[in-house]
Amino acid sequence: MRLSLLRHGIAADRGGLQYENDSERPLTPKGERQMRRIAKGIQASGLSYDLILSSPYLRAKQTAEIVAQVLSAPEGVLLADVLTPESNPRQLIDALRTDYHEQQDVLVVGHEPYLSRLISTLLTGGPNLSVVMKRGGLCALDVESLRFGRCATLISLLVPRQLRRLA
Repeated sequence: MRLSLLRHGIAADRGGLQYENDSERPLTPKGERQMRRIAKGIQASGLSYDLILSSPYLRAKQTAEIVAQVLSAPEGVLLADVLTPESNPRQLIDALRTDYHEQQDVLVVGHEPYLSRLISTLLTGGPNLSVVMKRGGLCALDVESLRFGRCATLISLLVPRQLRRLA
């Protein structure tokens, strides 16, 4: 399985009266524009996905929908509560192993520090590898036998600027 992890794009600032609930913060207009270019960069690199899973938080959902639209993803976006910032990554691994085990190319759209801890765990077996996922950054892993622990090989870790240049 190729497992790709994408951090959501630039979102509205947290706090304040406008977005009291963190889950309701949308992408900014700049974040939407950048995500379109990033999605076009993903497309130009030849990547495609059998499955796109996203956190239900608005900014992640919008990010996933932009990617799905640009890539003409046949299944669209599935929202997964196991991808909220406070969720346990073990639940995502369990869901991928049981519900989506036949998928070969999976894109997961979520948040920090959840994504970098997951990447670290899949690469090294623990959460201590220092990985920085910038907003709009993409990490691709090759996973032979998915489990919560060391099971993956790093294919690429691209920052948003690199992806936008591919577009």
